[in-house]
Amino acid sequence: MALKKTHAAALCAVLLASGCSFAEDMLFPESGTIDATQASATTNGPPVLGSSSYEPVGVTAASPTGTFVGAKAAALRNDLSTLQATLSRQNQSLQQIRTETVQDSQRYHGTVAAINARLQVGTTPGNPVLTQQWNAAQGELDRITDDVLKMNRLTNEVTSSSTMAAFLLDSVRAARSLSGAVDEDHRQLRILEDETNRTVVMVERLLSELTHDAVRQQQYVASEKQNLNTLALGIKNGAIFGGGLNNRLNPAYDAGPMARAAMPTGETPLVTIRFDRPNVNYEPALYAAIKSALDRRPNATFDVVAVSPLGNTPGQQSLAASTAKRNADSVLRSLTNMNLPASRVRVNSSTSPAVSGAEVQVFVR
Repeated sequence: MALKKTHAAALCAVLLASGCSFAEDMLFPESGTIDATQASATTNGPPVLGSSSYEPVGVTAASPTGTFVGAKAAALRNDLSTLQATLSRQNQSLQQIRTETVQDSQRYHGTVAAINARLQVGTTPGNPVLTQQWNAAQGELDRITDDVLKMNRLTNEVTSSSTMAAFLLDSVRAARSLSGAVDEDHRQLRILEDETNRTVVMVERLLSELTHDAVRQQQYVASEKQNLNTLALGIKNGAIFGGGLNNRLNPAYDAGPMARAAMPTGETPLVTIRFDRPNVNYEPALYAAIKSALDRRPNATFDVVAVSPLGNTPGQQSLAASTAKRNADSVLRSLTNMNLPASRVRVNSSTSPAVSGAEVQVFVR
């Protein structure tokens, strides 16, 4: 459900008490409401597979003419029949793979939906039942990966059939220029050319649809592997995380690592995580703040700054800086587990007399 500003303010107070604070104007939209469809966890369904069936129509029978060209036409008809039988088997394999992929996807999404439903109402951190379900979802996704591998193998087989069909069409056309033919030979070759040409068109359509299915499934599996990482993070914290942060980024801005920038000065951090007690549970607040920033600015990048206090001695200052850096590394790992690409994050360090203990500040760019 949508969170009204009063509810959001209460949430902010709770998160502040747990050692994590963030800039209110960045987390809350100007309307004072967070869209429920953005706050809830959603799992995109699998891509729609092609539904066409590619069954060859067969080869027209013909009587022998007793000529060399007639014998050549008969041999080409046999080659076309063999090719069409191969295509028929490949079409059956395609339909079977599609059926298995749909079934595996339905089982996977059913398991993921059960996990999200449990996280939606709240549960204990590291719930063993959800962990077991997550492992089952991982196994089901592995089966979908196997389905993609089957598609790729079938694509290679259909590619060979496509090459054979093109060669056969050239051979039929070349046979029409042979000498010693009678009119019946040319009539049979014209029919054979038409049937070969239809087979070429069919196999090209089969190859095109199969290739698109395989590519979409590969992208889908890669995306779901990232979503499973985010789901694991939610199980670890006993709270729902609304999908991987990478889905909110413009791919054009994810080409490579960014250059190291100067430290932010005089700016209000998006998030300040104070590690003033053991096991600070900062990830829910961090996720909410990063998600809100990306909702408003999909191409945003982030600076993670390890801030340490000034020590009375060089040894104390070095120890504080090391602790702050270790905490920043932990925050960076959390962002990675949330599927925020590493190329969108820069890590820096700083000292400040205004802090009394090690903390990590996150700035949005």
